[in-house]
Amino acid sequence: MRQRVVRMALAAGVIVLALLLLLTMCGGGEGSGGGAGDKPRTPVRHSAEPLTRLTVPAAYDTRQGWEITDVSPEHAIAYDSGRIAYLQRVDDSRFRLRTLDAATGKPGWTGLPWRPPSSPETFPRLLAVTKDGREYFVTWSFGTMGEDALTPADSFVALDVYAVADGARQRVEVPWPAPPSVSGTGPGILISDGRTRSAVVDPATGEVSEIPENALGHPKGCTGCRRLTEVRGMTAKGLLVSGDPGFWVKGGWSSSKVAPARTDPASGVPTSVAPGYVLARWRMKKGRKDAGTHDLWAVHDMASGKALAQVECHKPAIEPGEYPQAALSPEGGYLVAGNLAFDLEQRKAYCFDQSDGSKPLTLTTVTDSGTAYGATSARSPAEALAGGGDPIEMDLTVAVPEALSPSVRLPVAETVGVGVFGWTDPKDRLHLIGYPRREP
Repeated sequence: MRQRVVRMALAAGVIVLALLLLLTMCGGGEGSGGGAGDKPRTPVRHSAEPLTRLTVPAAYDTRQGWEITDVSPEHAIAYDSGRIAYLQRVDDSRFRLRTLDAATGKPGWTGLPWRPPSSPETFPRLLAVTKDGREYFVTWSFGTMGEDALTPADSFVALDVYAVADGARQRVEVPWPAPPSVSGTGPGILISDGRTRSAVVDPATGEVSEIPENALGHPKGCTGCRRLTEVRGMTAKGLLVSGDPGFWVKGGWSSSKVAPARTDPASGVPTSVAPGYVLARWRMKKGRKDAGTHDLWAVHDMASGKALAQVECHKPAIEPGEYPQAALSPEGGYLVAGNLAFDLEQRKAYCFDQSDGSKPLTLTTVTDSGTAYGATSARSPAEALAGGGDPIEMDLTVAVPEALSPSVRLPVAETVGVGVFGWTDPKDRLHLIGYPRREP
């Protein structure tokens, strides 16, 4: 009898151990924070053999890295912590935010599923923002709710703000009349209608501050500043606003006071905003022999308005409808935008125009070592990153483009020494792949 009891106890122990092992392999349920056991449906690959080995610049090692599948068209990077966020579908109408460590590819925390107010056929938008040294991921979408036979629908912007450190989430809904522009280049989340209506969401508290038009603070004596007024970005001291022409921060500085030498102080036009910086185009002073053929481009410090680096560049034959968005290196020492490149530490700048008959050049990405990537004959950075044009790389200490193999894919970003690449497979699934930079 005693032997039978012992055998039953041993059998029960084996079953319990098996169940524990099964639970360990399958992982726990969904969580809003740590979520260590909540694995992606397609596990992150962080072995020595990524699922896909793309043709990439020689600086990256395709024998190592990680890969995730079925990701959203957009991803966000928290550069200080080296975390990447992306969205995945839970079902036909719900999404959830996932994170991973860019250095290892290991999964981080996973957010709870939620339904956006926008069409479930499209992914919500995604960005990163930093305030007071703390990083946040933000998903946002625009939609309506509350419509019935007697009541019109209320439209609003829905934001889910996640602390990068632990995944703590808060939902913020801001009434808004039409599809907005939402950005995270400043210490807050800026919602704008592309003109004078704006609101700022504090990522730490969720507090919403609406800024009326009469609070934009047009500079004294600037008659054109009240024409075509547009909120462009946010600084620690307030909103960056532009007029026709000119740009300023209320209570801070105005472009006419920080205009580079050789330029018309009333001609400044901000073309792109990046965290901590604004890229502006200036007309040359009248009477200069190059006034009709060249513009001056400068990167200004967002806090003070001071021009950090500047370069003259031929005016385009046809004015583009939209200038390329500026891209910063992870630590902010370099900036590229279209055919412009800036070394902000050495205060050097370069314009790669076609005055010598060369192919038009578009730069897309720049690393902390000063290596820029891009393509010739591409109409935009997005086209170059999608494989359009002829890929190039360039060491900004030499500033001479070098042609790459036509099959080379360009990194969409680099963080913690890992190049991040996008790829769409034959089943139209989006992949995100990380390859580490080779040791020098």
